[in-house]
Amino acid sequence: MSTPAAPLSGIRILDLSRVLGGPYCTQVLADHGADVIKVEPPQGDETRGWGPPFQGDASSYFHGLNRGKRGMALDLRQDEGRALLLELLESADVLVENFKPGTLEKWGLGYDVLSAHFPQLIHCRISGFGADGPMGGLPGYDAVIQAMAGLMSVNGEQGGDPLRVGLPIVDIVTGLNAVIGITLALHERAHSGQGQFVEAALFDSGLALMHPHFPNVFYGGPVPQRTGNAHPNIAPYEVYKTATQPLFLTVGNNGQFAKLCDELNCPALTEDPRFVDNGARLANRDALRDALEEAMRDRDGLALAEHLIGNGVPCGPVLETSQILAHPHTAHREMIVELGDYKGTGSPIKLSRTPCRYQRPPPIFAQHTEDILRDIGSSPERIAHLIEQGITPTEKKR
Repeated sequence: MSTPAAPLSGIRILDLSRVLGGPYCTQVLADHGADVIKVEPPQGDETRGWGPPFQGDASSYFHGLNRGKRGMALDLRQDEGRALLLELLESADVLVENFKPGTLEKWGLGYDVLSAHFPQLIHCRISGFGADGPMGGLPGYDAVIQAMAGLMSVNGEQGGDPLRVGLPIVDIVTGLNAVIGITLALHERAHSGQGQFVEAALFDSGLALMHPHFPNVFYGGPVPQRTGNAHPNIAPYEVYKTATQPLFLTVGNNGQFAKLCDELNCPALTEDPRFVDNGARLANRDALRDALEEAMRDRDGLALAEHLIGNGVPCGPVLETSQILAHPHTAHREMIVELGDYKGTGSPIKLSRTPCRYQRPPPIFAQHTEDILRDIGSSPERIAHLIEQGITPTEKKR
C-alpha cells in the first residue's frame, strides 16, 4: 500500500517570523507536511545567537524551533526585496509573520493590499497586544505578558514573591493558537475559496491560560493568591516528600483519596472529619500534608509513585530533565527526534494514519535560497543578481 500524503502536503507557508511564537507554529505545520520557507532578515533570526550551546551555525534555541523548514534570507527594506516577497506569495497558501503591527503596512504590504492581490491567502500575524485598542501595536514579550496577565500573581510560594513560569509558556501557547487559527482557516477556505486574516496575540493567550483562577473570580471566589505547588480548588494536590524522590499527588475525588489512604496504610484518614471531603481537605491542607508525608517518609519516591499510579491514584515523581529524557516512556512515545547531528523534541500530535514526518533539520542560514528562487521561476542570472545585490544574501550581515 502507498503511504498516505501528510495532512498538510501541498500547503506552502511563507514564514517571516522570528524568535519563538511564529517559528514554533511553523515547525508544527512543517512536521505535518507543509512546505515551510523560513525567510530571515539579512542579519538572521536573532535566536541563532542565543547560546551556548551551539550546533553548527546556530544555537540550540534556534534548533529547537526550526526543524523541517527550507531557509532563505530577504531584505524587505529594499524595494526589490518587497517585490520578490510578492512573487513568493504567488505560490503560498499561508503567510506567518510577527512584525510589530504597522510594519508591513508601512511597506505597502498590509493585509488589505495582500488580500487584494491574493484573495486565497491566509495571513497569520502573531503580536504582543494586537493592532488596536489601548495597548494596540505595542511590543509584547513572554515575561511581560506573564506579569500582566496574572500568571505571575498566582505562581510562587505562599507568602513569597510572584514568579515567572520557568519556560516561555505564553509564547508557546500563542504559537499553538496560531496553528489552530491557520488550520481552521485552511478548512474554511476549502469551502469558501477565500483566505482571511488570523491573529494570535500574546496578551489574549496569556489571559486564556488563567484557568481556574478567572472562573473562580467570575463566580464570587476570593482574589487568587500564590499557593506554591498546591491547587486552589483541590486537595491533596501538590508535592509531597518521601524518603527519596518527591512526588506530586493529584487526587480529585473521594474515591481516589480512599484508595490513596489504603495504599499508604492510613485508612483512618478517610474517617477524620478534617479530611472527609474535598472542601474539608482544602480547609485543612497543611494538616493533610503532614499526615500524608508521615505515611510516606520511609518510602522510595520513584517506586511509590509507580505503585500508586498503577493502582489508580494519580501521581508522578518530580523528575529532572535528564531523568525524563532517559525515561523509557519518552522513547516509546517517540518524543526525541534525531536527524544526523540534529536532536530535538518530537511532536506531541499523534495521527494514526498520517503521522508527522521529520523531513530535515533546521536550515543553515540561507541554505535553500537558490532552490526557492528556482521554484518561482528565477533564471540563473537573476538569482546571481539577487544574491550579489544583497536582496537575498547568503551570508549574514553583522
